[in-house]
Amino acid sequence: MALTLLRPSLAVSLALLLTLLAGPASAQGKTGQVTVFWGRHKDEGSLRSACDSGLYTMVIMSFLDVYGTTPTTYNLDLSGHSVAGMNAATKRCQFLGVPVSISIGGFGSGYSLPTNQSALALFDHLWNTYFGGNLTSALRPFGDAWLDGVDMFLEHATAAEHYDTLAVELSKHNIRAGDGKLLHLTAATHCKFPDDRVKEALDTGIFERIHVRFYDDPDCAAGFRGDEWGRWTNAYPFTKIYVGVPASPQAAASGYMDPATLRRAVLPVAQKASNYGGVMVWDRYFDKRSNYSGAIKNWV
Repeated sequence: MALTLLRPSLAVSLALLLTLLAGPASAQGKTGQVTVFWGRHKDEGSLRSACDSGLYTMVIMSFLDVYGTTPTTYNLDLSGHSVAGMNAATKRCQFLGVPVSISIGGFGSGYSLPTNQSALALFDHLWNTYFGGNLTSALRPFGDAWLDGVDMFLEHATAAEHYDTLAVELSKHNIRAGDGKLLHLTAATHCKFPDDRVKEALDTGIFERIHVRFYDDPDCAAGFRGDEWGRWTNAYPFTKIYVGVPASPQAAASGYMDPATLRRAVLPVAQKASNYGGVMVWDRYFDKRSNYSGAIKNWV
């Protein structure tokens, strides 16, 4: 009725029609982001080169894969990458507006948080080693560079572990008090809802982003599942939810979707959610070779 009253010109009508037909990926008001995991392959290139590529809006270093043990031991495994130059690289990424987070967990079995005390000890280690802590005894592999966030990538955790305690403690701290930037708290979950490994932490409601991994999971062997996506987006309406994809068939045992399929069949569904955040790509090594992010960036 409104269109009849306005009597738009034929040119305006055609322009409006073309805009509508362009679809949600190119004409939508909201836009997404691309997160990438870095640190699993020495030949993937440097952290700086990942940020300089212009492809990513967040880089997550992986993994801090030993913690919660007795006696207390911590290990950052970056697959042979040298920490020399990481101070400057981190600051370069931040200058470009690309936050750099550290992911805890991973595929090994050397981590757990069986008690509140172990969760608080891990917080102390993270804070003093990678963020704003000032203990002189702390070994800071990246010097005075402060990272921007913590990601939980839990493969071997149980529902009884105390990641909720860690999440609450992290949320209390502003890592850059001077300019008011808060710590980015994220999680990389399995596609099947809920993921009991991290559910207690997510249910605190304080996570900024959830990267749902629609790969390497029997429940999502064919890739993206709209029903599971709906469960994640509905359960955490105030958290940005990301579609997690492998960058090539070699990057995961199952769940690979080529860029055209992602653009045509997945993103129009995912972007209907008001809390759609973007796409998480696993990982920089495979992405660098396949240019997956480059093929989807303008659609995300």
